[in-house]
Amino acid sequence: MTIAFDNSYARLPDHFFARQTPQSVSAPSVIAVNNDLARQLDITPAFLRSPDGVAMLAGNLFPDGAEPLAQAYAGHQFGGWVPQLGDGRAVLVGEVLDTNGRRFDLQLKGAGQTPFSRRGDGRNWIGPVLREYIVSEAMAAFGLPTTRALGAVETGDMVMRDMRPRKGAVLARVAASHIRVGTFQYFAARNDIDALKTLTNHVIERHYPQAESPLDLLHCVVRAQAELIAGWMSVGFIHGVMNTDNMAVSGETIDYGPCAFMDSYHPSTVFSSIDQYGRYAYGAQPQIAAWNLAQFATCLLPLMGERDPAIEAATQAVNGFIGLYQAAWLTRFGAKIGLSDTDENDLDLIQDLLQIMADNQSDFTITFSTLRRDPDALSQVIDAPEGTVSRWLERWRARVGDVAQAQAVMAKANPVRIPRNHRIEAAIAQAEAGDYAPFHLLQAALAEPYTDAAEWGAYEAAPTLDERVIRTFCGT
Repeated sequence: MTIAFDNSYARLPDHFFARQTPQSVSAPSVIAVNNDLARQLDITPAFLRSPDGVAMLAGNLFPDGAEPLAQAYAGHQFGGWVPQLGDGRAVLVGEVLDTNGRRFDLQLKGAGQTPFSRRGDGRNWIGPVLREYIVSEAMAAFGLPTTRALGAVETGDMVMRDMRPRKGAVLARVAASHIRVGTFQYFAARNDIDALKTLTNHVIERHYPQAESPLDLLHCVVRAQAELIAGWMSVGFIHGVMNTDNMAVSGETIDYGPCAFMDSYHPSTVFSSIDQYGRYAYGAQPQIAAWNLAQFATCLLPLMGERDPAIEAATQAVNGFIGLYQAAWLTRFGAKIGLSDTDENDLDLIQDLLQIMADNQSDFTITFSTLRRDPDALSQVIDAPEGTVSRWLERWRARVGDVAQAQAVMAKANPVRIPRNHRIEAAIAQAEAGDYAPFHLLQAALAEPYTDAAEWGAYEAAPTLDERVIRTFCGT
């Protein structure tokens, strides 16, 4: 089996990365292979299930043309500056061109120690591997930019987490690239202007060929992030660790750690066990994105000419995020209540519904899927004081006019199934016991999240009180 690698990042200067062969594992076995994604990358799914394919997914074997490496980057983690991070448990195998000529990274996450491991073991256990597989593929099914899961394997080795041994696993991850805001910060902090120029030109060529300057690149990344964060908000997604090293300049969702989807709606919702002060709460994500973009802009300043005009231009570009985000948010949430065209006058209608939901701990996904299916049933899923929901529905009907037409709009904007935290945790627990059936069933249920399907009805339900998951963990 050959894979058509074309490794542009490996052709950059050596100090952009460390050449790194993954550490071998003892007895790899396949957990899952993403057939559709494999075909898109012109890789035969049957090969990935073969002994050689499983060995490749585990890091024991590489096709000709692979140039494994660990990327260098820095970052702000919860606002604190760390001058060197890098791929501490991931190895970029190489880049492949899909059947449409688009370039993608193929990376193995959990492939062992690298020079950036910072005393870690560089391994993954099956918990974070399955979580990222489930959530990233759900995001793709929602139509939101994201890294993808090509496959997952057990390693046959154990890793220590929470003071006990856990089954080791490796995730094969595919991304438009793994270049982060933190990659730019790594070189900016070292005042390596030549590297910044090289990286900027590489990103422009790879992701934004319409950009003609570093300032153009900044505008492109600002716009991509505005669209991305509005997409997150529209499905109730909370990233959990929006550090600058976890913001991809491509505009994709990257690094699914303690991520989660809200059950009951509230802007201050936090799941991540390490986010003690709510820095990355659901409602804070737009502001954090803007903060991260300001760090990105700072890195580009040395490439933008005279300092004072450059600062002014970069500031204007970053300040433009909020308007772009608000417009994208209004479009997405307008569609969630059935509006194909929106204006600022619709803000009150949308925000009033969200306030009703927050006041009454209404389930985010069920509320919008009920509005999509049967508006008259909305009062049955929002336990609000009498008349609250009916008054809102009266205003809503006056705005949308044709309810059937509004429902057609909502059918494309309101998923009926999301990766519920309790379902993910149950799938992980069963997998630890050797049963991957719940994982595969959850994957199947989420494959078409906007489609009504009676056989997957149980996956729409909110957790019971004893099923609720209120904390998620990174897994490192």
